[in-house]
Amino acid sequence: MAYYRAHSHEGSDPGSLAELRERCARVLSDALGTEVSAEDLVDSIRFDPYPDAEPALTELRARGLRMHCVSNWDVSLPAVLERCGLLTALDGVVCSAAAGARKPDPRIFEAALEQAGCAAAEALHVGDTPQEDLAGAEAAGIRALLIDREGKGDISSLTEVAGHV
Repeated sequence: MAYYRAHSHEGSDPGSLAELRERCARVLSDALGTEVSAEDLVDSIRFDPYPDAEPALTELRARGLRMHCVSNWDVSLPAVLERCGLLTALDGVVCSAAAGARKPDPRIFEAALEQAGCAAAEALHVGDTPQEDLAGAEAAGIRALLIDREGKGDISSLTEVAGHV
């Protein structure tokens, strides 16, 4: 996963995504000492949303707010969000691979603002890393909240976001 996180932005189209997955499988194979195919690697990864994600998105949507996902991820992010059941709750998805910039680079946030059709002063970003999420959003002029599920951030649950909009 560390290798993938460092290189996720390289999966910017189907061909480069397949090559990235092959490299990840080689890194994993070398670490395990056994052959793992890219297909087996991808098939073995499961993502489950936090239980508070869907209720929070539903409440924010009921308030008439637009929501966009901004992530350091490859171009498969919409498919991952769809499998998790969250894609339909979002108005858009901006991944670093498609934006050509990784958080904390403000350009990824600027791409999300453009997609959302709003100004930085109208936006709120919620993220879980001070170095990527908070610094990047603030560099783009966006107010940001740190979510830390152990209570060490601005909020500990996505259901608390409604109190900040």
